[in-house]
Amino acid sequence: MISTAQTNFKPSLRLIDATMLVAGSMIGSGIFIVSADITRQTGSAGWLLFVWFITGFMTLTAALSYGELSAMFPKAGGQYIYLKEAYNPLISFLYGWSFFTVIQTATIAAVGVAFAKFTAYLFPSFSEDLVIVDIGFVQISPAQLLSIAVIVLLTYINTRGVSHAKWVQTIITLAKILSLTLLIVFGLASLKPAIWQANWLGGATWNLQHLNVDGSVETYTHMAAFGAIAAAMVGSIFSSDSWHSVAFIAGEVKNPQRNVGLSLALGTILVTLLYLLTNLMYTGVLTLPEMAAAEKDRVAVTASHVIFGHAGTAIIALMIMVSTFGCNNGLIMAGARVYYSMAKEGVFFKKVGTLNQQAVPAVALWLQAIIASLWCLSGRYGDLLDMISFVVVLFYMLTIIGIFILRKKRPTIPRPYKAFGYPVLPIIYIVMGISFCVLLMIYKPQYTWPGLMITLAGIPVYYVIAKKQITT
Repeated sequence: MISTAQTNFKPSLRLIDATMLVAGSMIGSGIFIVSADITRQTGSAGWLLFVWFITGFMTLTAALSYGELSAMFPKAGGQYIYLKEAYNPLISFLYGWSFFTVIQTATIAAVGVAFAKFTAYLFPSFSEDLVIVDIGFVQISPAQLLSIAVIVLLTYINTRGVSHAKWVQTIITLAKILSLTLLIVFGLASLKPAIWQANWLGGATWNLQHLNVDGSVETYTHMAAFGAIAAAMVGSIFSSDSWHSVAFIAGEVKNPQRNVGLSLALGTILVTLLYLLTNLMYTGVLTLPEMAAAEKDRVAVTASHVIFGHAGTAIIALMIMVSTFGCNNGLIMAGARVYYSMAKEGVFFKKVGTLNQQAVPAVALWLQAIIASLWCLSGRYGDLLDMISFVVVLFYMLTIIGIFILRKKRPTIPRPYKAFGYPVLPIIYIVMGISFCVLLMIYKPQYTWPGLMITLAGIPVYYVIAKKQITT
């Protein structure tokens, strides 16, 4: 009997597909929500935009740096492969371990639940407040079941081949870019001069302070102000994360030496501009206290009421449903390639390192779906996402430092593209990343230690696997 399984990926993603994967994986539900918390942490329009600008600068700098690595190693696995080449198998395993246990799977769960929450605006029977199963230690709502159903559906689409998934990704991403652009245009057209002047032309435009939901403010000490900026960036970094998803599927991109790096640059620039304009629009239609006190942090819903009236809730709900659906498709597509690479290296289940007849890692896709579904049921995905921003930035820094290491360790390897602004921009990112992580450790330890402990828990797991490999 002849096996119908494939042994190699099929390059079928064009530059537009790769760019839409980058943009689509970045734009989820965060841009519609996290600005409320950033407003509370910074207390002014100027610092709100500054936090988004700094995050965009860091994201673009990292993307331009990753372009060199993606051109050097144009194969499935992305960051996992880069860390292995620059450091050692333990470091890359710890990344893959945290990626599988929390970073990617919990993100997929959070985005899936966000889809369900906003579906409930249109169809209340899917409300997260309803309980259909109560077994004591866990309560299951229709929202959780819908989120799991979406994850299963998108996983199934991805197992049918990357050509099917790419059309879903490209069409939906174009739709949500268009809808977000229209929200910005209509919002700026509805700009309230009095609100704009209060937010931007008053004396408090650049006052860094904590804004309470009742409108009162609290001043920071000098060092606490830096901690507040770092805490505010947790939300913007989460909203801008997953920009590197295309690097995970480099083996399925046409002309990866050129198109992976180019799509990283184009996608991150596009999303950064959209994010800055969206927040500029918020400050034109809402006062800062209104943003800070938005119900359940849904600042986009509050803004839409001003822009569109009673129809605003339905419009935003539809936008976020489209946005999160496309975002999860990109996350699901890209994440499985990391586990596939780990399995090929012998540090994950062997079956995960196989391709089906459509040349996609189906076993990896379904395993990822199971873990993400468990996070949906746990109800703890939101807490975990706050905790992993520290770990995400830590691994980004290690990867960018890897560019310096590889230039010294492997100077002769072909580099079709070299990191833009090297060494200045990569060094700036590393300094900013270190500052972010240190400030979080000092002022917001609840954002750091849990995620770090989950990552470090992978060390004994790695040595158990390594010992098993030696004995077999």
